[in-house]
Amino acid sequence: MSKIPNGASGQIPTLATKHSGVPVRLAQEAVEVKAALYASKTVAESTPRTKTALPPGVTQDAFDKAILELKHSLGSENVELNDKPLVDGWYIEHPNTHDPYHIVDQEELICSAMVYPSNTPDVQVIVRWANKHKIPIYPMSMGRNIGYGGAAVRVPGSVLVDLGRRMNKVLEIDADNASCMVEPGVSYYALYEEIQKRKLPLWIDCPDLGGGSVLGNACDRGVGFTPYGDHFANHCGMELVLPTGEVLRTGMGALPGKDGADNPTWQSFQTAYGPYVDGIFCQSNYGIVTKMGFWLMPETGHQSYILTFPRDSDFESIIEIIKPLAQKRLISMTQLRHAVQELAVLGKPRSHWYKGKGHIPRDVIREKVSKLPVGDVSWIFYGTQFGDQASIDTQLKMIKSEFGRIEGFKFYLPSDLPPDHYINYRAGVHSGVPLLKELDWLNWVPNAAHLFFSPITPAKGKDATIVHNIITKLHAKYGFDVFPTVCVNGREIHYIDNIVYDRGNLDEKRRAVQLMRELIRECAKQGYGEYRTHLLFQDQVAETYGWNDGALRKFNEAIKDTLDPNSILAPGRNGIWGKEFRGKGWELLDGDKRDLLRDGVSPKL
Repeated sequence: MSKIPNGASGQIPTLATKHSGVPVRLAQEAVEVKAALYASKTVAESTPRTKTALPPGVTQDAFDKAILELKHSLGSENVELNDKPLVDGWYIEHPNTHDPYHIVDQEELICSAMVYPSNTPDVQVIVRWANKHKIPIYPMSMGRNIGYGGAAVRVPGSVLVDLGRRMNKVLEIDADNASCMVEPGVSYYALYEEIQKRKLPLWIDCPDLGGGSVLGNACDRGVGFTPYGDHFANHCGMELVLPTGEVLRTGMGALPGKDGADNPTWQSFQTAYGPYVDGIFCQSNYGIVTKMGFWLMPETGHQSYILTFPRDSDFESIIEIIKPLAQKRLISMTQLRHAVQELAVLGKPRSHWYKGKGHIPRDVIREKVSKLPVGDVSWIFYGTQFGDQASIDTQLKMIKSEFGRIEGFKFYLPSDLPPDHYINYRAGVHSGVPLLKELDWLNWVPNAAHLFFSPITPAKGKDATIVHNIITKLHAKYGFDVFPTVCVNGREIHYIDNIVYDRGNLDEKRRAVQLMRELIRECAKQGYGEYRTHLLFQDQVAETYGWNDGALRKFNEAIKDTLDPNSILAPGRNGIWGKEFRGKGWELLDGDKRDLLRDGVSPKL
């Protein structure tokens, strides 16, 4: 373990001591990141509890008896009541008791207890127990879905099923097939380190931060930056427990191998025979995935670079040039960022650049960025080309030629910029090396927390501009800086809007909720919907997908009621409510009048 200076007490776990720890290669960086985050922290590490939570409709006596039964089945050490002080921690030392980036009261979205299964049969025991006692359960892989709710439960008092603590094995790596199978508690850090330990010529694909669950990120349809960047699209086969306790294997895993062994093509062929059902188990509450196969990328040459563009008005032209290059697969998932992020990734507080209120004026951003290595720019494109050197040279020649149509664009290799420039971090992530530096922008405000607003648009400049303008206008209205990350593919764009707020400031939290609600509403009016959202806004987002009198919602509910007749599995996740909760005041739809900080999320019955 690594010691923490500057008053940030405690030790940082490494992978050698904890499944959710940091790799030894990043141990010193983790020390520095934590120290910087804690240097601006003004909220207490923990405060005395004012309340705990019971499952809805369950008395204290009934709950106590049910918990004793579960402890008898799984062992007392594997069932823990959520009655201790809540500690927000930070990315590496995160809680499984609540959302560390709480946008409502810290004690609102809390579980009643945490349970730690060690294998699929344990998960079956928990599911059958939940059905017997009519207690909702909420499965979690690792709880690092930060910006989207972390380890929070949608229905207070649910029992959190922490899969990752004891189910964290890399079950298989098939180097010849370039595939693997993992349990929920395997992070990108852990999978990468295991591949390196075995000296295999394989890459993983990781998101901006590497501490999240490989399985969990895919089930939430997360993305990365290599040609294997669509994580769910590059999964192959899963094992899961249905809400009634039965075990299901998808794909070729449904066909037993010789002498009862796992099917040898389980991680080779995705669709198998008949309906392809895997998709209904991502972003849903239809089952608990306990194993998942993935394809790995064969090691290859690569060259990272950035392109800079001088004017805000270049935005549409940049999108239109990226689109055909991505359609021809000359570039993979790319990141286009605004110049303000050049300031944020330096890890300095907002007050270092601007001491005024409201969002930072554009002229201030321009003045400050002009003194940085990339100079006075508006947009920065982070890209990486893959293949042998001849192929990369040809690709870069074409890319420079296409972007050369934008006056004033510049091209930089990592060697053209200082060693500590952000490009060197992105070069690692873009070549499958999970890192930690992305946390530096959290120093922007004290007690920094964030929400993601994540709409999808066509890969067309005019559509991206409409969404960008809505986001910019509403951020100014509610007094938040705009941190746009525009991930452009050949046919669609993931626009990731990062709302950074002080979780110790009640006014900022209220404004952040209001901003999210209006962003969802205004973008939906233009036909743009989120692909992923914080659990408090999942009902409103699901409501926007309302074509044909909500046909999709009704279809999802029909599946839910069939697979989960007692509505025990993650009620409300992604806006899907079972019949035991549906229409009883749990939904947080557009126009809901509750003040979430004052009233909470539970219906007043």
